[in-house]
Amino acid sequence: MSNKKVWFVTGASRGMGVEFVKAALAAGHAVVASGRDTDRVSKALGQSNDLLAVRLDVTSRADAGAATEAAVDRFGRIDVLVNNAASFYAGYFEELTPEQFDRQLAASLIGPMNVTRAVLPVMREQRSGHIISISSSAGLAAGFEFVSAYAASKFGLEGWMESLQAEVAPFGITTTIVNPGFFRTELLTEQSTSYAEPSIADYDERRGPLVEYWKSQNGRQSGDPAKLARALITIARQEPPPRRFIAGADAVATAEQKVADLKAQIEANRGLSTSLAFD
Repeated sequence: MSNKKVWFVTGASRGMGVEFVKAALAAGHAVVASGRDTDRVSKALGQSNDLLAVRLDVTSRADAGAATEAAVDRFGRIDVLVNNAASFYAGYFEELTPEQFDRQLAASLIGPMNVTRAVLPVMREQRSGHIISISSSAGLAAGFEFVSAYAASKFGLEGWMESLQAEVAPFGITTTIVNPGFFRTELLTEQSTSYAEPSIADYDERRGPLVEYWKSQNGRQSGDPAKLARALITIARQEPPPRRFIAGADAVATAEQKVADLKAQIEANRGLSTSLAFD
């Protein structure tokens, strides 16, 4: 197939990652499916001549390099990288420990950087490639409590990706930021979400209802991960692909509200803002 590509998907043992791999295989592509436990990846996805399961803890630069080498050894190239692996540390900023915050950034920000750093030399040599990074609505607008660590990692991811786009475009490499809303994945399960330990009395009244809210949302999210996966196949075919894809009606509403808020804040102080040059 002339349009057959090699996809490299991180976090492919469960959740969105599994759906991304299945959709790419169904579309006739070859896929490198990575995860910290290759047995879990294989169990979730089965066997195929077009599928390679590789071990990858995205926080390990050595793992990223080895997984990339394995991908090229098997398929000869990497056309689409999907930075999907992430974690969720929920809680008030003051109650999250520095170590928890570090782990959030390591998984959801530094991790995608580690994998992309390993893959970019392959794409540069090809003079082609597409880097897709899964962000969140919380990477666009996070004016709500309990997600400071997660939002920090996703806002960082977006700033890095926007700048990276300008750096790699001359090599024929494109980038896409994906902002999903609430999708019915395993992000809110006990295996994926870690909560801050209660430690500050001033937050006691608000903390309990918030924890219950987040736990109650598991399995009730409106977004269908399989449909998102098929949407990724669609945008990856576009020439050029979009630099940003807002995924889900709730995510679109969040983005529109963010745009409106920014416009209002600009207008509120336009005179003062534009009066700051040297006379």
